[in-house]
Amino acid sequence: MEQLSLLFNEAEVYADQTAKEDDSSVAVAAHKRHRKHEYTLDELPENVPVEVVEHRLPEEELVCPECGSTMTEIGKEVRRRLKLVPAKAVVVEDWYYTYACRKCEKENTETTMVKAPRGPNFIPGSFATPEAAAHLMVQKFVMGSPLYRLEQELKRQGIPLSRQTMSNWLLWSAEHLLAPVYDLLRQELLKRDVLRADEATLQVLHEPGKIAQSNSYMWLYRTGGDTGRPIVLFDYQPGRGACYPKAFLKDFRGYLHTDGYDVYHSLPDEITVVGCWAHARRKFDEAMKSLPKGKAKNSSAAQGLAYCNLLFKIEECLADLSQKERYDQRLKQAKPVLDAMLAWANTRTAAPKSSLSKALSYLKEQWPYRLNYLKDGRLELSNNRAERSIKPFVIDRKNFLFANTLSGAKSSAVIFSLIQTTSENGLDPYRYLTWLLSSAPEMNLAQPDVVQALLPWNAPAPCNA
Repeated sequence: MEQLSLLFNEAEVYADQTAKEDDSSVAVAAHKRHRKHEYTLDELPENVPVEVVEHRLPEEELVCPECGSTMTEIGKEVRRRLKLVPAKAVVVEDWYYTYACRKCEKENTETTMVKAPRGPNFIPGSFATPEAAAHLMVQKFVMGSPLYRLEQELKRQGIPLSRQTMSNWLLWSAEHLLAPVYDLLRQELLKRDVLRADEATLQVLHEPGKIAQSNSYMWLYRTGGDTGRPIVLFDYQPGRGACYPKAFLKDFRGYLHTDGYDVYHSLPDEITVVGCWAHARRKFDEAMKSLPKGKAKNSSAAQGLAYCNLLFKIEECLADLSQKERYDQRLKQAKPVLDAMLAWANTRTAAPKSSLSKALSYLKEQWPYRLNYLKDGRLELSNNRAERSIKPFVIDRKNFLFANTLSGAKSSAVIFSLIQTTSENGLDPYRYLTWLLSSAPEMNLAQPDVVQALLPWNAPAPCNA
């Protein structure tokens, strides 16, 4: 109910909290110092353009009422405000001029003519621009606004742009301009030593061989925290079987962080699956919450949760160490805790089908995979990095609900991948996509060296967030 209250009364909630000065004050000698809220409402950004509006008195009002002489300007008072301007539409007309030699026209039988060079159209036969396509991509895949809402918004501004046209722009851009970049990013991804994987459902209405109500899946593969060039890729597939990660990761050799989904455990031996301790901790937390209040504190569920919390506490203390130091300290500090936890778990009993029984079974089944994080200092205790990366897709899915066609689902995977990778590399998605879509039509995207120049870490400085 508190969350619902915040959802539907957000402005009132924040306004009430900022108004309660007595509750957010710290008494010090001679005065009260007010705590600064995280959601500060009175600071203007310093990195946006400034529009100066000067307010001067007309000449007839500059006469001094005392002596009648003309007053002069001695200073000014500056009031700063924030103005938000909605996105505006502009029709761009490209005028290509033609030039002729008048002398040749008079003296020769043929007149020499030269035309201004004309670059390729962004989308052949379309009035779309890279800026328009990038805006639609950001609105749908970053802000989670479905195309029908964008259609309504543009219509209110007097722009009759149908969702079918917008969809065609996105599909064409993804298939012809973004896909080569996606493919090269995939090659780069599979060269890394540490990856992460996760998956989420997606409904596709018109998919051959499947009814509209059935689930398909958006698989996520991304780099770990050991690189300065992160890559986040989505891969649409019609199912959740082991064949899909096997196909995507067939050239990968290294460590793969996952949750407890068993299809990952059937991957080739060249891939070492690393389990997630956050999932184990969650099971014990759920078991503890299922108990009556008085019995939870000293229960077996609380003991299991305490073991997990200790592992996370140790990991927190090792965060700033080098990979080698972290590896050594894990063997020194975390390994004894793990040994003690396994010995403890083997002595616990619980009622069948109880939350504690599920937590203990889950812990023992996944134990070999969860122990693998000790093998390399670059590995992490949980797979939360992958879950954070797939969360934007899950949130957006609540808005657009489904994909209409198979090509739409695949194009969505490509666009999501470029946007998430862009954000992870500190770029602004709109600026990067505009730059990419403007540059790519004039390039030979069949050459890997050419596509290499379009990767996020090679983008020019104006693309930075």
